[in-house]
Amino acid sequence: MSYQPTIEYARQQDQADPLRSFRSRFSFPQHEGADTIYLCGNSLGLAPKTAKDALLYELEHWQTHGVEGHFRGKMPWMEYHKFLASQTAHIAGASEEEVVVMNTLTTNLHLMMATFYRPNNQRYKIIMEAGAFPSDQYAMESQVRWHGFSPEDAIIEMAPREGELNVRTEDIVQTIEAHANELALVMFGGVNYYTGQFFDIPTITQAAHKAGAYAGFDLAHAAGNIPLQLHDWSVDFAVWCSYKYLNSGPGGPSGVFIHERHGRNADLPRFAGWWGHDESERFLMRKGFRPMQGAAGWQLSNAQIFSFAVHKASLDIFVEAGMPALRQKSEQLTAYLEYLLRQVDNGFKILTPSDPVQRGCQVSIFTPKNGKKLYDYLNSKGVISDWREDNLSGSNNTAGEAGVIRVAPVPLYNSFEDVYRFADLLNNY
Repeated sequence: MSYQPTIEYARQQDQADPLRSFRSRFSFPQHEGADTIYLCGNSLGLAPKTAKDALLYELEHWQTHGVEGHFRGKMPWMEYHKFLASQTAHIAGASEEEVVVMNTLTTNLHLMMATFYRPNNQRYKIIMEAGAFPSDQYAMESQVRWHGFSPEDAIIEMAPREGELNVRTEDIVQTIEAHANELALVMFGGVNYYTGQFFDIPTITQAAHKAGAYAGFDLAHAAGNIPLQLHDWSVDFAVWCSYKYLNSGPGGPSGVFIHERHGRNADLPRFAGWWGHDESERFLMRKGFRPMQGAAGWQLSNAQIFSFAVHKASLDIFVEAGMPALRQKSEQLTAYLEYLLRQVDNGFKILTPSDPVQRGCQVSIFTPKNGKKLYDYLNSKGVISDWREDNLSGSNNTAGEAGVIRVAPVPLYNSFEDVYRFADLLNNY
């Protein structure tokens, strides 16, 4: 596609954008009386304007009905997780039976590990990406230790080749094959939080299964960002948060995918709770856990209604817009951002793959020097992005000297003009 580095071109693209009206459904933080250039949806998505009414509705329902709110109204609380199932299935590329919203991300990761990481003396190793988000690192470390193994022995981390920025899929596959006889789990982030690389989920899953291991994914940076087909890709399990691309508020609830071949296996071990028990006899309060079929059988407790209500408000917007249309616009926005960045001679490096198949919304800009000053300058001009200290060079980096500015033009509410204005500020720094 032929791009132009002008604001006129950016505005023309916005006028032609079939999703442009969705921007008005979100509230933007203000800077000097104008909307900020908000490029931080990979960390915390903007608030849907419908979220307030969704919360007020549930507050009024509580005030009106008290405990009977569990059984009354158009969305009784007893059934609330079901009111999120179709939208969550759309995000995950799954059936409604294969998904559930519950708890928070790392809690759900540990719950999935209780089922899908059951090592023995032969099969006990985990393959994961090097530089994964700390929650994933800590979860893997603690799970390995819980089972009596050493993380240094049991966890194999995949890093890019010397001099490269991203992990090659063929290297992941070869590593899986090399450890096939001792491998219990392959556990990757869908999109690496630091570089923005989107991993080849179906290929990794296929290789894991061929080796006799489970394949699980933390999709915190992928859900709502990239169209997923978790059922067709035969992924065993996946977890994700809802406060990034899914715009469901700080600490928002987590989504879970469990493939139907596991969800229909009542004999699979799990940490059980009463909300995962057969709902037809849940209130008989008897001993003997009998899980509901599907991912719902991993629930522990009843829904956190207020956070679920905000989550539903956002998910409804996603279904209306449609993930295919959002992905198409995302590819256009990110490609335009990359084009503009390559016009800027500012000494930085783009970490994120150029191939759109290997990235989502996020573009990670590595700044070898004075990075925090650049970030602070952008912030002073009304740009909200994200700063991360250098974890690439391995040197004793002086705080704020080298690091990454992560920016994510989100198709639901960002515009081509946002992208242009951001790049123009960089160019004039």
